[in-house]
Amino acid sequence: MMMLKPNKSAGNHEVKTNLSSNFYKNFVLVSLATITLLTSSCGVNPVTKKREFQMVSESEEIAIGKQNYAPARQSQGGDYIIDPELTAYVQSVGNKLAAVSDRQLPYEYTVLNDSVPNAWAMPGGKIAFNRGLLYELNSEAELAAVMGHEMVHAAARHGAKSMERGMLMQGAMIVVGIGAQNTNYANLIVGGAKLSSQLATSKYGRDAESEADLYGMQYMKRAGYDPTAAVTLQETFVRLSADKKSSFIDGLFASHPPSPERVADNKRTLAQVGAGGEWGKEIYAQKVAKLKSTQAAYKAYDDGVKALAAKDTAKATTLAKQAIAGEPREARFQELLGDIALSQKKSLEALAFYEKAIKMQPDYFKPHIQSGIALFNMGKKTEAEAYLKRANELLPTAPSHALLGQIAEGRGETDAALQHYQMAADSNSEIGKDALNRAVHIDLPRNPAKYIQAAAQADNAGNLYAVVQNNTSTPIVRVRVRVVKYEAKTGRIVAQSESMQIAGSVAPGKRSQIAVGAQVNNIQEVQLYKVVVEAAELAQ
Repeated sequence: MMMLKPNKSAGNHEVKTNLSSNFYKNFVLVSLATITLLTSSCGVNPVTKKREFQMVSESEEIAIGKQNYAPARQSQGGDYIIDPELTAYVQSVGNKLAAVSDRQLPYEYTVLNDSVPNAWAMPGGKIAFNRGLLYELNSEAELAAVMGHEMVHAAARHGAKSMERGMLMQGAMIVVGIGAQNTNYANLIVGGAKLSSQLATSKYGRDAESEADLYGMQYMKRAGYDPTAAVTLQETFVRLSADKKSSFIDGLFASHPPSPERVADNKRTLAQVGAGGEWGKEIYAQKVAKLKSTQAAYKAYDDGVKALAAKDTAKATTLAKQAIAGEPREARFQELLGDIALSQKKSLEALAFYEKAIKMQPDYFKPHIQSGIALFNMGKKTEAEAYLKRANELLPTAPSHALLGQIAEGRGETDAALQHYQMAADSNSEIGKDALNRAVHIDLPRNPAKYIQAAAQADNAGNLYAVVQNNTSTPIVRVRVRVVKYEAKTGRIVAQSESMQIAGSVAPGKRSQIAVGAQVNNIQEVQLYKVVVEAAELAQ
């Protein structure tokens, strides 16, 4: 038991002790700042022409879209590069609609290599169509209906509004990593790329969906398309949504749910804008002919991915080879053979397939990270490092950062290792949990107060104790604390104890304590004491 010693330099250490007063002042300041921000952030929506709060400026929208477009595409299967003419065709339809839209943005359009029927738009006019959606459409007018709808989401600031609501409610956006549909990296995206995934999979409210339908049909009419296609397409979507097995359920319908009400609204809009215009069935059939000719190959690939997930490597191999026979230029199919070999611990064989995939499509993250994993497993960590770094440039993930952390730690570069582990720990996954444990092993001896909660408490007799709680997932030992007492009126330090070591180990999530050697009369006196964690070690 250690007694508190008077502090000889009390005048040099001042802190705020009136917590309730301090909270009130901060609350008033934040409230005034919020009111000022809201009253000074009104603007006119470029599409609806209504006045609204606009906390995200147009330049910020554009910057957000530009920054997140590439990682979002990576996390959604990567770009579909087999048929550049198809992408150019989709872009040409987008350009026609952009020319008549209510808002000029730096619109971009791409086709993603994903069989799930879906499309999305993010702030700043960045729009994507999944390969799987193009299978399901039957005319250029239907393509324009979906494109116009997505364009309005960007033009009418629907993504920006979602961010603004998050800012108003919580002071900052809370980002949820959703990730890719057709990869096993859905939970493993970290850092800013998690925001990219969220932006690409945003779900809008009924009002936003109605606006996108209404103004999207107007854009169709102005661009020369028959807006009737938007009505018939929605009718088709309603029928498909009744079939819970439809491939649209996990795609377009998840973020754009169809309904009879939307069909009725679109019919009213059609009556206002008038039917008539181009359908473009023949040109659409011509442009998607190559894509549809390989649909069976991609179906075999998708089934092969499922078979591998079920650990049926023989079936997965057969399906991967079927896919390659149907479309030998597709990098994803070689990648699947690599994944099969890696699952069988045939790292050298896996590397050969990944190398083929990288040559076919150098700028997709997955074969790079898988190559890094294979090389790491072979003990070739220096070679693995280059692949892992390249993968992180394309899409930062927990596995890449976790392995880079182990490589850095093995070289004695603990600061670099800690940074990588902390990035990997951002992932809600087993890899993230392991990375967090590795980070704690490095960082806890340096910064024990980050991981150990400490406070002063008193028993019923008024005896004062220093109490610590282990917030790590590993037992800790040799926890040393110091107790500081402050003067109530001035907030100056008036006394402090010598360093004290808490006996034994403290289990994860558990508490331990040591008597301070002082007594208090009430809870107000307890609040004058602060417990400082000086040192701790992880149990071996």
